[in-house]
Amino acid sequence: MGMTITEKILAEHSNNSSVKQGQLINAKVDLALGNDITAPIAIKEVRKMGVKKVFDKDRVVLVPDHFTPNKDIKSAEQVKMLRDFAAEYGLSNYFEVGCMGVEHALLPERGLTLPGDLVIGADSHTCTYGALGAFSTGVGSTDLAAAMITGEIWLKVPTALKFIFEGTLNKWVSGKDLILYVIGKIGVDGALYKSMEFCGSVIKNLDMSGRMTMCNMAIEAGGKNGIIEPDDTTEAYVKSRANRKYKFYKSDPDAVYEKIYNINVSEIEPVVAMPHLPENVKPVRKIKNLKIDQVVIGSCTNGRFEDLEIAANILKGKKIAKNVRCIIIPATQKIWKEAMKAGFFEIFVDAGAAVSTPTCGPCLGGHMGILAKGERAVATTNRNFVGRMGDVESEVYLANPAVAAASAITGKITHPDDL
Repeated sequence: MGMTITEKILAEHSNNSSVKQGQLINAKVDLALGNDITAPIAIKEVRKMGVKKVFDKDRVVLVPDHFTPNKDIKSAEQVKMLRDFAAEYGLSNYFEVGCMGVEHALLPERGLTLPGDLVIGADSHTCTYGALGAFSTGVGSTDLAAAMITGEIWLKVPTALKFIFEGTLNKWVSGKDLILYVIGKIGVDGALYKSMEFCGSVIKNLDMSGRMTMCNMAIEAGGKNGIIEPDDTTEAYVKSRANRKYKFYKSDPDAVYEKIYNINVSEIEPVVAMPHLPENVKPVRKIKNLKIDQVVIGSCTNGRFEDLEIAANILKGKKIAKNVRCIIIPATQKIWKEAMKAGFFEIFVDAGAAVSTPTCGPCLGGHMGILAKGERAVATTNRNFVGRMGDVESEVYLANPAVAAASAITGKITHPDDL
């Protein structure tokens, strides 16, 4: 019996010729990731055990990105803990203000996550790296501590769901709309502890930015991981970035899936996830005269150059609506520089937007854009739970960059064609 791409990666990393869904394995990790919220707990556990070195100083990565630049004394102390640990344990990959980025945009950009890898991170959106053909998943901080020490992790081989996307994308429809459509279809627990494999001609024609957006939000359907078979697009992305070997895997024709979804994308139009769940999806044009207070374009979901380019093309020569705050956050320093050189910043500032240094900031209600009671935000982020971006009586509407930019101009949720 054949195996899925996820099963093949897990088999190789657990020294098995094959694995079965539901099987418990002990697997070697290629990379272990922590940030300024989750890593301090792991660091305390490592120190508590008296361990003086990590399994591989090149394979443990720390990225303080959630509350950075430090918003208060507590966040400064959290980051200092990471900084001191990285120095003491000789970690090669510690990225702070000035060289950092939102972790799940930064690591692929730096060539630290590669096809065929097994990556664990103490952050739920670690599933992003499946876009490269890697198995990547979020874990708890104590699991991270164990992996930092041993280079290994216990896992249960997930059952698999397959999503086949065919047809022609409508104008303004992106990877964000495709994954929101899926979450709306199966629900926020529809893929609970399952591997979500995305394929079909539409995925093959999707750029890496769109693929990362889709895999990033697999966790919003409860997925253990999201994954896309690597191809020429993947190779073009990783070839110049990789500083170690990588391997392409693909699913066997007779691999077992719990369910296969065939999706005709010509039926999908730009959508918005309404409060307070990513599954509460509605077409943008069915949302009438819903006024907003804030727009956030950025995050590990949609803060890449391609996302900023879409927003810039819409905002060029336009003005952001009065009483709307528009915050634009490039996901890494490299993206920041590329956007600046492309003239996007002048467009954003002329339109009345604020451009930030890379940070997760507003996505998790950390800083750089907190909502007051009763306020509404359209965001290109990945979650819209109660209180996610501020007061428990505020509201977050998830959308793609085009819809977010158009909404900033009109001051209400707007389809880009309706400007």
